[in-house]
Formats: sequence, structure tokens, C-alpha cells
Amino acid sequence: MARRRPRESWWLAIPALLFLIAPFFALVFATRWTHFSLDPGDWSAIGVSLGYGACAMLVVVALGTPFAWWLARTHFPARWVADAIVLLPLLSPPLALGIVLETLYGPYGAAGAPLARLGLLLTNSAPAFVLALTYGALPFFIVLARAAFEGVSPEYEALARTLGKSQPAIFFTVTLPLARVGLGAALAIAWVRALGEFGICLIVAYFPMGIPVRLWVNLQDVGLGAVFPLLWIFYLVALPLPLWLGLRAQRRSVA
Repeated sequence: MARRRPRESWWLAIPALLFLIAPFFALVFATRWTHFSLDPGDWSAIGVSLGYGACAMLVVVALGTPFAWWLARTHFPARWVADAIVLLPLLSPPLALGIVLETLYGPYGAAGAPLARLGLLLTNSAPAFVLALTYGALPFFIVLARAAFEGVSPEYEALARTLGKSQPAIFFTVTLPLARVGLGAALAIAWVRALGEFGICLIVAYFPMGIPVRLWVNLQDVGLGAVFPLLWIFYLVALPLPLWLGLRAQRRSVA
């Protein structure tokens, strides 16, 4: 029995494609383009999300890159503990993550109380906002960055080692360049995850108000139509880079 070729079974993809794209078509037609405008508070939320989101990405890269490389290159029986710790935030609802973060870093938490006495308040403050975005995005970056490092054959690193290169030199001159596409995709997904973080911010950093919380406030105060302009801005600033990197990575894998 001959196998059906993919081009002959394209119709199998139609139901899922229509289901996924239909809400975006509805958004296009529901938006009042002739009255497209943002409130002053919306511009403030955009600045908060972009500025503090960029700060969170610096922390995510600094913490996640060496950890992801370690996960990709280290093999020992108890490594499942590290894997479980990474998966735990991924499997938890964002609202629950906000509660557990507030338990630790809140004004009466084990870490939050002494930090507050030192002048670092991790509730409803700029550092709290960066904390919320970092915690929400870091596990996604680690999982994808680990896959990027695992895609680099250890033989290239071994060859560089025989040429007398040190481990840091091998990492920066061999491993990072070979994993750059996957790492870029990991950073892009982490960026979208950070910009879209709502549950953690609702508990830990309601103020300063970022885009997701501002969308929720507009929806509660004015109604569905009031959120469309800010929602379009969110898609404009959050999605182009991840879409480009994701499509680029897929084209490279096919090639």
C-alpha cells in the first residue's frame, strides 16, 4: 500500500489552521481602525514592559546560558533533580508562581524582609517587576537553550581542545557560534514570555503597570473594545523577532 504524500493530504491541516488563525481575523475586523488611539496610561505601560523587560532578558541570559550549557554537557544520575527544578515553574500556573514568589520575596518573606530593610523592596517596584519577568521567562530560555547546545556536536569542542584551547575559549569561539540560531530562538521566546507575563505581575508587581496588567485594567474599566489598540501594540513589539527567528530556525533544520 503506497503512502500518501504530504502534498496530497494538505487538507488535513485545514481544521487546525482555521482554528488557530480565526481569532486573529476576528481581531482585525473588530478593531475600530478609524478611532485607533492609545490612552496616556497605555504608553506608560509600553515603556515599563519594554524597559524592564530588556533588563529581565539580561538577567535571563546571564543565569540561563551557563546553566543550559551545563545541562546539555553534564551527565550524572542525579541530574533529574535539576531537570525537575526547571520544569516545576513551567508546569505551575503563573498566578501560583506569583504567590510563591510573594511568599519568599514579599515584605514579610524570608528573603524579602531583610532586603526591604536594606532598601530593596521586591513588591510593587521596578526590581519586583524585573524579578517577576525573569522568573517567568527563565525556564523557557533554559529549556530551549539546552536544546540548542545539545544540537552542537561535542566532537567540535573536543577538536578545539586538542588544539590547546581552554574551556572558556571553546565556549565562546566554538559552542556559542554553532548554537547561535537556537539561542536566538530561546531568547525570543523568553522575550515574548516576559512581555506577556500577567499572573506573576498581578501578585508581585501590579505597579509599575506593564502591558498585560494594563490590558486587564482597561478591559475591566472600559470594555473589550478599549483593549484592541494596546493589544495590537503588544503584538507589534513582541512577535516580529520571535516569528522571524522561529521561521529561520525551521528553514535551517529543513535545509
